Amino acid sequence: MTTRATVSSDPRSRGDGLGWVTRAVFGDERIALTVSGPPPPGHHAAARYAVVPSLARARFLLPLGAPRATAASLLAYNALRPWKVRAVRAALGVLARVDAMDLAPFPRLTVSLPEGVAADEVLLAGQLGAALGVPSVYAACGVRPPDPNHKPTLQLFAPDGRALGYAKIGWNGATRALVAVEAAALRELAAATRAPEHPAAPRLLVETAVGGQMVVLVEPLPPAVRGVAAGAPPRVAALLAVARRGSPPQPPRRLAGSPFLVRLTVEAERAAASAPVGARAVAAVAALARRHGDTAVEFGHWHGDWVPWNLGVHDGRLVAWDWEHSGPSVPLGFDLAHDAFQRALVLRDEPAGAAALAVDAHLDRYGAELGLGPAARGLVSDAYLLEMWLRVWRLADAGAGWNAALHPALLDVIEKRTSD
Repeated sequence: MTTRATVSSDPRSRGDGLGWVTRAVFGDERIALTVSGPPPPGHHAAARYAVVPSLARARFLLPLGAPRATAASLLAYNALRPWKVRAVRAALGVLARVDAMDLAPFPRLTVSLPEGVAADEVLLAGQLGAALGVPSVYAACGVRPPDPNHKPTLQLFAPDGRALGYAKIGWNGATRALVAVEAAALRELAAATRAPEHPAAPRLLVETAVGGQMVVLVEPLPPAVRGVAAGAPPRVAALLAVARRGSPPQPPRRLAGSPFLVRLTVEAERAAASAPVGARAVAAVAALARRHGDTAVEFGHWHGDWVPWNLGVHDGRLVAWDWEHSGPSVPLGFDLAHDAFQRALVLRDEPAGAAALAVDAHLDRYGAELGLGPAARGLVSDAYLLEMWLRVWRLADAGAGWNAALHPALLDVIEKRTSD
């Protein structure tokens, strides 16, 4: 077995985000990484990066060696980013365009390979480039703190700055499952997105397994895409199109006996078998069935993470990405509920109980546009919150750990609601 090429400055030995990301992106044992130094003996440099802004506070690995690709790494999709981030990236993009990145005082990371070993054999970016038929690619990589629910990501660019794709790396049980769901969803969406009201979605370009990792590469977003304002009202027609996948409305059916309730029951029983707290989920599903079993709703698909930061507009059409929580056979209105819940939880930093009340308010305000009467809105609210707790459990069970913002607080909220 080949031993990993190592040097004292190899960032893969670090316990922070830079270490976590470099272990995921440069995991092949033949790859050597050196910081601000030459490749080790017998190796040749295959790629170079600027570590922005520093080793201790790394946020971005900026590819070097092709000024247009470096500039594109900084400037692509800047309209989707907060204004402070845009300003910094714009200033650095000016330096990159004139090939003056040496003026920036960032540490340099050199990626090197043994002599005779090709980049498309061991480097993830090289392998993805080969799959696209592009012989030379440059990969920009964000750096985040280590988190078992996060996925390292790569943005790939051609030497001329043309965006080639966006890759996600599933590196543990939880993230491999999410990446697989997204790949399946994008394959199925190819036909649905032809419906005029359905949001556009990036096409799946490559799906592959590399060294125990699950990697998907999707096409880049349109260069001129613009973000959706956090306070913008929901686009009900788009929500309906996602739920129906371009097909006619389905007749409502009772919650009792539905495939959705069957799945919740099975998942709650699995949760009970794996963790003592799961018994509370079993009881919550039973309470949901007692409370709403006779209520009829339309069932369909959902995006699964319908939030402003996963949506944009291009050429007058809505664009949606990050389909890794997508799924079928849920009550129509789940995406509307999720939008309200996450705005409260993430944007306003409210606790789970307040976020649940935001779901009720959002459904009361917009639910009628989805054809949801008062009883159906109550079912959607309660069922969505239970679905969210089971998602928290699924991720924890797959190795991501418990989401402290939602467990056990969300289960407490659910129990209180269903016992009223």
